[in-house]
Amino acid sequence: MTSFARRATLALVLSSVLLAGCGTTVAGQAEPVVGAGLQATTAPSSSTDPTSASTEVEPTVPTSLPDTSGGQVTEPSTSPSAATDVIGRPISGGQGAGVVPPELAEFYNQKLDWTDCTSFSTGSDNADLYATPGLECSYLILPLNYDDPSGPTVEMAVLRSKATGPDRVGSLLFNPGGPGASGMGIAAQFAAYGVSQELSASFDLVGFDTRGTGSSRPLIKCSTDAERDKVRATQYDTASAADMAAQEAATKQQALNCAERTGVDEGIDGAAFLATVGSVDVVKDMDVLRSVLGDEKLSYVGYSYGTLLGTLYAEAYPANVRALILDGAVDNSQTREESLLGQAKGFQGAFEDFAADCAQQAACVLGQDPAVATAVFQTLTRPLLKDPAPVDGGRVLTYNDAITGVIQAMYSETLWPGLRSALLDLSNGNGTALMALADSYEGRDADGKYSALMDGFTAIRCVDDERFTDPKAAAELSKKYNEAAPFADSGQPPSPSLDICAYWPVPPTLKAHTPKADGLPKVMVISTTGDPATPYQAGVDLAKDLNASLVTIKGTQHTGFLSLGNTCVDTAGVDYLIRLTDPVQPLDC
Repeated sequence: MTSFARRATLALVLSSVLLAGCGTTVAGQAEPVVGAGLQATTAPSSSTDPTSASTEVEPTVPTSLPDTSGGQVTEPSTSPSAATDVIGRPISGGQGAGVVPPELAEFYNQKLDWTDCTSFSTGSDNADLYATPGLECSYLILPLNYDDPSGPTVEMAVLRSKATGPDRVGSLLFNPGGPGASGMGIAAQFAAYGVSQELSASFDLVGFDTRGTGSSRPLIKCSTDAERDKVRATQYDTASAADMAAQEAATKQQALNCAERTGVDEGIDGAAFLATVGSVDVVKDMDVLRSVLGDEKLSYVGYSYGTLLGTLYAEAYPANVRALILDGAVDNSQTREESLLGQAKGFQGAFEDFAADCAQQAACVLGQDPAVATAVFQTLTRPLLKDPAPVDGGRVLTYNDAITGVIQAMYSETLWPGLRSALLDLSNGNGTALMALADSYEGRDADGKYSALMDGFTAIRCVDDERFTDPKAAAELSKKYNEAAPFADSGQPPSPSLDICAYWPVPPTLKAHTPKADGLPKVMVISTTGDPATPYQAGVDLAKDLNASLVTIKGTQHTGFLSLGNTCVDTAGVDYLIRLTDPVQPLDC
């Protein structure tokens, strides 16, 4: 089976623009690549069509919202006149399973109104997938603020494929990473393409779009398609005070746009909603979903950023856990600087692996000596800072987009042949193929429409992450990043620019800490030796912290369960999920 993409979170940390991890690799949260002269980025993770290593099934921003009432009772609107589709209260009549907090009984005991999934499609990318026979969708009503359950409500979109066998175990929830990638999409793919017949027979496969993302409402809205194109086409000189001031102004405006544009249709204050999109609140949403689905205990698979959700759930609700697989671990005990520099080393290592593979091929523009490949790559890409390469259709490939395209290809070895060809084209003055990789990472389709993923990624990251607010410290980190990942070093002075989170309208809600989940049953952590986005050691450390089984995958790849065709890891994971079988340790796949 070919590898399917899951959006990863890379972050070229010190700048205003976010890059989304992308479509032909594997799920994950990777932190940034802090490159001098690069606009700040951090990228998400998501999953794509398991039958294609180059197709992404991420939603595009809808031109109009579908009917998302989900059959819920809508209260009379008392919100601003701009509101067109106020979200109501939950439908009563359900019976929450397991522990139900009394103050939240209205939400835990709600009844879901399941229907076909066609109206939940967010664009052409997932319209056919959501029309797959047997899929059903609904909206879970949740409190905007868990401290005020009688106040405004929000909707989480949920997709389910019912168990096909007679011995149903329960529901199995998935999160593909990002943050902000579509859980509905990955569950639909697993159901449509029959990734694991045994899992499909034993579990209802369930995906959910976390608050503010995908088909959920309100949808986080920060940038229009035209604005995204303009940002990508703009390059800043880090040696120019005027350029740095212009970048700061653009970044501040983007943060303001996110608060002003989000929640308008639903009559919800944008800033108030953005304060609740972080992982701390999503974990609470997950427990409501578990109970409403009728499961006393949670069974869950999280990739990359999804491992953070799984870890936080284990800490908050250890007694509510049945089984967790955490693949591509995010190390929440690290400072953001430690995480970024760890990723920098990971991506440099992946680039060097690519260069060594390229050197064995006849047409490798990097040459036959991998030791000098980084220098050759710099010579090839740095001229784009002044002279972007033409792209078919009238666009141009900037330096930032070139680096983005390369980073996209580092998530999976299946993308290396395409990258090798794209770099050869670039050496001949054509940036079209490399721009296609960058577009896939950014979630831009052939019609110029962008997935909503990056706006969601931005908002969630800014509520979850430690913030950099000192330009001098930002420049120092940029310097360290360049040293750790020289392939992404533009040669310009280290950038002092702050990323969008420095100007975010609400404070972060998550603090770095070493996970502790007393009373947690045995869970499984999967970590890949050459994972560029979530380095191997993070998985080793998480397994130790949670007293979990550790499964090691050998290779250069971001995550691997059910995506590589690796019988060893897939068998171990499926046996664990269905039968709670603890694999013999250590297990190397």
